[in-house]
Amino acid sequence: MKPTRTHFLGSAAAIGALAFMASASAADALDRVRWQVPMSFASTLTALGDTMPWVADQLRAATDGAIDLRVAEPGTVIPALSIFENVSEGNIDAGYSWMGYEWGTVPAAALFGATPFGLESIEFLAWMTHHGGQELLEETFHPYNVHPILCGTISPETAGWFRSEMNNVEDLRGLRFRAAGVGGEIFQEFGMSVTLLPGGELYQALETGTLDGTEFSLPTVDEQLGFYQVADYLYLPGWHQPSTNQFLYVNLDVWNGLSEQTQAVFNMACMAGNAYAIARAEALQGAIITSFEERGTNVRTYSEEQIAAFREAANTVLGRWSEQDEMFGKVYSSMMDYQAELRPWKEQGYLPRDWQTRIGE
Repeated sequence: MKPTRTHFLGSAAAIGALAFMASASAADALDRVRWQVPMSFASTLTALGDTMPWVADQLRAATDGAIDLRVAEPGTVIPALSIFENVSEGNIDAGYSWMGYEWGTVPAAALFGATPFGLESIEFLAWMTHHGGQELLEETFHPYNVHPILCGTISPETAGWFRSEMNNVEDLRGLRFRAAGVGGEIFQEFGMSVTLLPGGELYQALETGTLDGTEFSLPTVDEQLGFYQVADYLYLPGWHQPSTNQFLYVNLDVWNGLSEQTQAVFNMACMAGNAYAIARAEALQGAIITSFEERGTNVRTYSEEQIAAFREAANTVLGRWSEQDEMFGKVYSSMMDYQAELRPWKEQGYLPRDWQTRIGE
């Protein structure tokens, strides 16, 4: 029997109803999530502080408001550098921060946040997803009742802003310098006095001479904080932080209470956040470096001798921590094994970074 138009319409209606039912069923499987998410960085800081707000927006849109994360600016709910402790203790459900501020309690955390002479952003993402990084992350943090999700990896930091020129590593001795994570301990190997201050305090510290230099973040962020106005010299490359990795810290009990579907939505949103963050970071830095030079900043590249000295000091500090802390050694060994495995592809699969200079373009 030839199907009638009514039959076709009826079939289409049935298919539409089934699709609606499937969609409704998927939506029903999502938990209703209402979290306040304190951040360590202001949402105004490009690629550093604006990734989590972007992820929150995507989650609201994709779930029709079922997952509603309200980001909170640094210091408005809890101190800016205390995300880990407050999530661990259950004072907050979740928070967003660079991983490493807690490395006094969790030494291996510093490696996940940034490993000197270690993995760059895309390499770090590859290690996390395909070479055991996620499993090691959970092994590191679950004992503290924290489930971190990588949710924003960005390009290298600048190596430091200084009030005077650094012609050799001897010039570093005695300087008062702001640094975070294991990089700060490496700087101490050169006789520097290292302290940790939040980003909002650094301009005044440089202006008044409380600090002789600082590292903090991407050129775009450094520009927003005005470092070029109070420090004449900018040094590259960011050997101490080849990638900057930020995480959504979730209380483990809260995470385990979510349905598998809700957990999957969070994981997808944060993977999208990683793509957003690295794309946004890479899109903007070249123009900012040029603008620094146009405004009179002396942009310097560390010499091979200086970088070799930094590498030697990094090997000393990272080796020492690997011996002192079993989990630190386990994570660092895994990273370095992957870095060695990747080397043939990295060195031969890509054009050298200075290929245009080499061939005269």
